[in-house]
Amino acid sequence: MKYRDFKGEAIAEVGQGTWQLGNADWGNINEQKAFEILDTYTNAGGNFIDTADVYGLGTSERFIGKYLKETGKKVFVVTKLGRRHDGANGWPQNFTYDAIKRHVESSLENLGTNQLFLEQLHCIPTEELKKGEVFEHLRRIQQEGLIKHFGVSVETAEEALICLEHSDVASLQIIFNLFRQHIADDFFDKAQNQGTALIARVPLASGLLSGKFSADTKFEENDHRNYNANGDAFNVGETFSGVDFKEGVALAEEIKQLLPQGNLAQQSICWILQHPAITTVIPGATKITQVESNVGAAALPAFKAETMQQLRSFYDRSIKPKIRGVY
Repeated sequence: MKYRDFKGEAIAEVGQGTWQLGNADWGNINEQKAFEILDTYTNAGGNFIDTADVYGLGTSERFIGKYLKETGKKVFVVTKLGRRHDGANGWPQNFTYDAIKRHVESSLENLGTNQLFLEQLHCIPTEELKKGEVFEHLRRIQQEGLIKHFGVSVETAEEALICLEHSDVASLQIIFNLFRQHIADDFFDKAQNQGTALIARVPLASGLLSGKFSADTKFEENDHRNYNANGDAFNVGETFSGVDFKEGVALAEEIKQLLPQGNLAQQSICWILQHPAITTVIPGATKITQVESNVGAAALPAFKAETMQQLRSFYDRSIKPKIRGVY
């Protein structure tokens, strides 16, 4: 494993996303399998685990908290808030100081810790970011010692630029992969110059860049790749990076022809890591073999400049025009 700087801390450049551990949106994963995934990751030197309070309504956080308590392993666990719909606490009530603090405290309890290394706003409405009150609430909670850093998970370049107006935003979590390349032009330099960490999510475009799907692949009923394939439940970019599934399968095959022979998933993560503004990439996993593949990406040699240019030209020509939704 290799490490990059996050506000003075050395964090693994390949992190572990845990949306899959929520027993919702990706099919079912039991506690034993969740622990095996976390164990495989940490045994490989991984020390950066991303979760959210809505991943199974706390299920992912509780799995992580129990795992860390039982193993005693020291890792940087980061979570997200702002999308809960628990009774009267849904949007827009989620964005008051009281609601944010209550949700921070809930995550602290689930994870079994007294302070969160990083709390992130979880793809909240652009209007709330523009108003700026949520940042004041997070600063207050930071001063109270419940969180060490705060950041924002965003859907669009516009939202990223709004957040970068606040110099104390420690990180931005962004959709960045071979199916979503152009955002590097929009704000990467500004983030890097400001010392804002960039966390790349959806690195494999919901599995399209694993190279293991065919146009006939079917997903479980409770898998977001089934019910959100066209953005019916939330932002379409979170599923297949906004590209139609069948078109995405064909595009992934064309990308494969531009890359060296080898594991497409690893090479896709390696491509992300070749951008120096990126601090860490957080692929998820439902199998141990996927974790092993993900962390192995850090050991791959850098692509030639010619290959990087071919990939960008293909993206501009054949992928970007097919992205649906706002980005």
